[in-house]
Order: sequence, then C-alpha cells, then structure tokens
Amino acid sequence: MKPGDEVTIHQLLGRVAYFHTLFVEPALTSVGPPVSGETCCNHQDTTEPGQPDVGTMLDDTAWTVLDEIARTLGEHLRPCPKADGRCCATCRVAASGAAIAQTWTTIEHLAYHRPPPENRLRQTCRTTAAVRLADVFARQYGTNCRALAEAEALDTSSLPNSSELPLTGELLALWQDPLATTGSPVVSWLNHCTDLNDIHRVLQQRGTTK
Repeated sequence: MKPGDEVTIHQLLGRVAYFHTLFVEPALTSVGPPVSGETCCNHQDTTEPGQPDVGTMLDDTAWTVLDEIARTLGEHLRPCPKADGRCCATCRVAASGAAIAQTWTTIEHLAYHRPPPENRLRQTCRTTAAVRLADVFARQYGTNCRALAEAEALDTSSLPNSSELPLTGELLALWQDPLATTGSPVVSWLNHCTDLNDIHRVLQQRGTTK
C-alpha cells in the first residue's frame, strides 16, 4: 500500500458510518431477523490446507464498523449459516457491505417516493458492494479469500448513480477503486444535507425524481 492509503480507507469507512447514522438509521423500521446467506470460505469443503484469516482479525481494525452496522439490519444481512469465530474476515466484510448496500437502496427508494427497487437492482447493489469492499480489505491485509477469488464478473450497467440514489451511488462509486482516488474522496453536496428529506429536495430541484 502507498503512504496515505490507510487514511483514505479510514475516511471512506467513516463515510459509511456517517451516512448510515445520519441518513439511514432514522428511517429504519423493524426488518426481521437475519436470513442465512452463503457459507463463508472457512466453512466450505476444500482440500486446501485451511484459509488464511478468521473474523477475529477485524476486531482491532476500522473495518469492524461494517459489522456493527450490519448487525442492526435484520433480514438485509445474510450471515454465514455456520457463523462462528472461524468465519473468514473477508467474507464478513463482504456480507456486511452487501447488507448495507441493500438497506440503503431500499431506504432511498422509500424516501424519494419511488416504487420499491426491483430484485435485480437490489441484488446488483448487494453483489457490487460486497465485492468492492471485500477486495479493498483483502488488498490492505493481504488475505486470500477463495470466495472472493471466485466472485463472478460484475454487471455494473444497471448500478444507480449519484443523481438517482445519492447515498447508494456514492457508496458504490467511492469503493470502486478507492486507492486510486485523488483529491478529496469524501467531499460532495451530501455534506450539506442533514436528513433524507434534504436529499430529496435537492433531487427534486435537479429534476431527477418524479
């Protein structure tokens, strides 16, 4: 990693926490218990001599904030069905990122008075966030998650942009290749908003919502 990369990653993780706490969390309602998802790579049948990391390595890093947020998201979070202390840290980052992206996509549609997001859009946002965040984590800590290595090529053609879903769009854009970002990655017009109603008003003024 280059000098300053860790600072950038911490800024972007802080951005996730800031967006969620200020904009999304107040709009959350009961979403039910978590629904089990894919088995993490440390629990998959494999002939390899074990995987290189466990989830406990997250505890002393800034990345643990994703876990903390995801645990509040109920059915949007799809944890490993065998979740325990052996779970791969990279898989945990992926699951948390996916849950956050799906939640934000759903909440933004509701806040901007749009029809509920189609399943394809929710899944595309989930998968993209999972892969992009987990990839940055793996690069930072040199992990080698088999599940991440086997991730399918992403179809990003239908991803929302910041003129459609500002929070989700910025989340996905900032994590596309954050270590190549120049300038100030966390400076945008969203910094001047205080809640989802503010964001909706700006979108209406720009003519991007109905």
